[in-house]
Amino acid sequence: MLNKLKNVAKALLAITWIRKVYELVNRVFLESFGSSRILSHLYYTASFVTFNREQAAVLRGRRNYYRNKSRDRRTHVELRRNVHRLEKGLIMMPRREVFARDYVTETIEFYEQAVEQLRRDPASMESSEMEWAHDVLTEYFTAVRPGDAMIDAARARFEKAGHDAEFTGKVPYVKKSLSQISYAELEDLVMQRRSVRWFEDRPVPRDQIDQALLIARQAPTACNRLPYEFRVFDDPALVKEVSAIPFGTAGYSHNIPCVVVVVGRLESYFSPRDRHAIYVDGSLAAMSFMLGLETLGLSSSVINWPDFEPLERKMQKKLDLDLTDRVVMLIAVGYAHPEGMVPFSQKKELDTFRRYN
Repeated sequence: MLNKLKNVAKALLAITWIRKVYELVNRVFLESFGSSRILSHLYYTASFVTFNREQAAVLRGRRNYYRNKSRDRRTHVELRRNVHRLEKGLIMMPRREVFARDYVTETIEFYEQAVEQLRRDPASMESSEMEWAHDVLTEYFTAVRPGDAMIDAARARFEKAGHDAEFTGKVPYVKKSLSQISYAELEDLVMQRRSVRWFEDRPVPRDQIDQALLIARQAPTACNRLPYEFRVFDDPALVKEVSAIPFGTAGYSHNIPCVVVVVGRLESYFSPRDRHAIYVDGSLAAMSFMLGLETLGLSSSVINWPDFEPLERKMQKKLDLDLTDRVVMLIAVGYAHPEGMVPFSQKKELDTFRRYN
């Protein structure tokens, strides 16, 4: 027994020594190469695998963006972006008599492509997207002063496009300023939402998932692109497989009744400057989704997704993802187990994370 304890003590000392050596080596490298951008570049040139997937995904996403412009699609991100830009011009105070000269011709080109697709196959594109594009363009050409050659030419092309649609009023409007939900009610909701990892063994109704997703889609996104998908798995076998892929589900993945994979789509962007928008927009939608679930009696927990190549490959294969599809997070969903506990999770004090000016 004494020998066994000695062996355990030696093993613990060895582990501690290895950890300290590892930390020391890390510190030396980080202090050296983290001291300047040039040295950082050299470091990652030598260890290119670290960000290779992201770099390849961004580049291929840009390639796919331009390829998609000549393809029939359910939604046209380039049209969505430019129509939203027109909306922002329409809400300016004061509104300029002439605006959007630099991109109105391009917008009409996108619109003409969408109209042509609808002629070939009316069911191939979201009707609500086309209604919105038609209404905003109608409002724009009504609002801008006639006499500008570029805008007048774009107006003529818009009218010639021949999309025979009624005006449905999907244009900028004055926002109602008074909320019917009090601060106290909202606080109760966000305090009620906790990261639940233990669920009842019963299925999650799909109509409630869809209701929560309608809340999620109202989250703000850059130029109204909504550059994400929510991949919902509720087949028990698939849920177990998908839930077991991340690191953070060890010990409880077997009891998750439904798992949602939030996937960002880099093909929504033509420039690498926007490569992080999928994570921002996807996370905003995910938070709204979880609050929506909470109002329906469903609980959830965010499952962190690390940028780790072996797991990336495994998830890509399992979900049949394109390289341009980047997993943002996973969300476990279900009815909270009546005896399941949640961590207290003390949050930081306001003065710690808030600064004015």
